[in-house]
This record gives sequence, structure tokens and C-alpha cells, in this order.
Amino acid sequence: METIVVKIGGVASDNLTPSFFETIADWQAAGKKVVIVHGGGHYISEMMEKMALTVTIKDGLRVTDPKTLEVTRMVLLGQVQPLITTAFQQAGFHAVGLNAGCDQLIQGEVIDEEKLGQVGKVQQINAAFLQLLTEKKHVPILAPLGITPEGQWLNINADEVACQVAASLQAEKLYLLTDVPGIKQESKWLSVVPFEEIPQLITEEVVTGGMLPKLKSAEKALKAGVASVCITDRVDRLGTQILAATPAAAVCG
Repeated sequence: METIVVKIGGVASDNLTPSFFETIADWQAAGKKVVIVHGGGHYISEMMEKMALTVTIKDGLRVTDPKTLEVTRMVLLGQVQPLITTAFQQAGFHAVGLNAGCDQLIQGEVIDEEKLGQVGKVQQINAAFLQLLTEKKHVPILAPLGITPEGQWLNINADEVACQVAASLQAEKLYLLTDVPGIKQESKWLSVVPFEEIPQLITEEVVTGGMLPKLKSAEKALKAGVASVCITDRVDRLGTQILAATPAAAVCG
């Protein structure tokens, strides 16, 4: 059975429509395994503003000091994940909310503490644990947090987590859901982006801001053997599809 990994953002999680769940049900009926990775940046920023905390973004990543990390964990695990998990359960799925502390699910390491604080990248995913759940038709729902071997929690970009999960499961397809229908170039939505054109889109700044980590994650996932990556606002349409055009590498990194 093939695996499909879907990353939904904080805003996208508000739009879990009947057609979204119908598509997930169709995938499962066709024998596909489904894994969800969720973000929550919108809710985190909203909470930080309420608490009079400064929001700083560098290269599409949230600078995370200890207080920001505390708020991030609280919002992701206490607000966003329960909302998404409940929505899946109400739609008839066996959804399981998971975090980095579940059987060493997401092991991470710090990227650049001086520049970004407690922001990490994925070191390893416990793929066997996820496979155990998906084989029983459970839908794992993962929060984008990691833990170092020393027990330090890390804030990890959700697109990065989705990429690593897709790579570790050798997924058939990775969907990176966002609030726009895909990648735009000169007022035109791109339906297909060949793998080799990714650096050009970045260099020419066709892709900037929050879309930048998505495109970089897509590139990593394709290098690691994921068949295709779709950047879109709905799982029932492909949006911008990025196709692998080079031999798969061994790891996503």
C-alpha cells in the first residue's frame, strides 16, 4: 500500500471541508495510507500578540526564544491539534494526535541557536511507529515539534517535518496545503514545475516568504524518493505539481 502525506497549515486547518474528507476517505478506500502533518503559525502569532510578545520571522522561519517555544507548544498541542483531530474523528476517521514525545517520533537538532533560537531540523522520524498505525487504518496527525537526544524541545517548520515524514515512509505523494492555489509567476498559477527549475524560481525571487520553505521542502522530498509534491489549497486539485526529474537520493536533508 502506498502512503500519502498531507501537510495542512494553521489557516488551512480552518477549511477542513466535506470535499477534503471525501478525498481522504477515497484514498483509504483505494488502499492508501494517510499521514497528516499540521502547522499553526497563524494561531501562534495570534496568541503571541495577545501576550504582547514580539513575532520575528527570518527566512520564513519563526525565531523561537524560550517564551516563544512555550507558546508554540501550548498552541500546537493544546489548541490546533485537538481541533484537527476532533474534525477527523467527527468525519468518521480513526485519528490519533501525536507529538515528538510519542516513542521518539520526531528527533531533531538545532539549526542555528544564535540566529533562530530553539528552531530545529529533523534528524530522524520513527517511521516504524507511523507504519504500525497506518496499517490499522489510523490517521496519524503530527505536530511540527522535535526533541533533541538531550530532551530539548524544538520548533520545526511544518513543511520540513512533512518532507521528512514523506521521505522516511517513501511516500507516493506529498501535499503541502497552503492558503493559495499554488506557485504564481507573472500573475499566472503554475500547474507543473520541473525539479530542475526550483533553483531558478528561488534565485529570481518568484518564490519568497512562507512559500520559500515549502519549495525547499518539496525539493528535499523529491531528492529523497517521494514521487511528486503538490503545493495547493485543496487536496482534490493538484495546484502546482512538482515532479522529480533526477535519481532519488538516500535521505531527505
